[in-house]
Amino acid sequence: MQELERQLEVAPESSEVARARRWARAQIGRGRPCLACPDATPGDTVVLLVSELVTNAVVHTGRPALLRLAVRSPEASRAERGCAGAPVRLEVVDGSAVAPLPRQATHCDTGGRGLELIEILAARWGWQREGDGKRVWCELDCSPSRQPPDGASWVGRRVPARY
Repeated sequence: MQELERQLEVAPESSEVARARRWARAQIGRGRPCLACPDATPGDTVVLLVSELVTNAVVHTGRPALLRLAVRSPEASRAERGCAGAPVRLEVVDGSAVAPLPRQATHCDTGGRGLELIEILAARWGWQREGDGKRVWCELDCSPSRQPPDGASWVGRRVPARY
């Protein structure tokens, strides 16, 4: 059972990335589920992931996209996966069949880190073909087990992709 499910149509323009971030922050503020993700301000991780997913769709496809945000109820999450928090699922559906391709950005590159950030911050992510296009998705498991050890912060630290 979804407790919160919303979607936003995104035009193929760079200004849409900022609009998607504002929209995601507003949706998170309306939701009652716990969004205590592993950062100092609840929801910042969700907003960052929205930014990366939408940027990839806008920059690499040049086509309209659909952003979806779904938050499972904590009760359903505990029953299904033993999760103490409410998992958040983000999806971007676009009209391009080109698969997302992770890059190895160098320290001089100004881009190319989006999928790496998604890999680090999300509990799970992937993509699948959908009609003539694709769906790129990621999930955050906002359970206490995702908190950094000893009250430390993930910010500025290189963490393993799967932990």
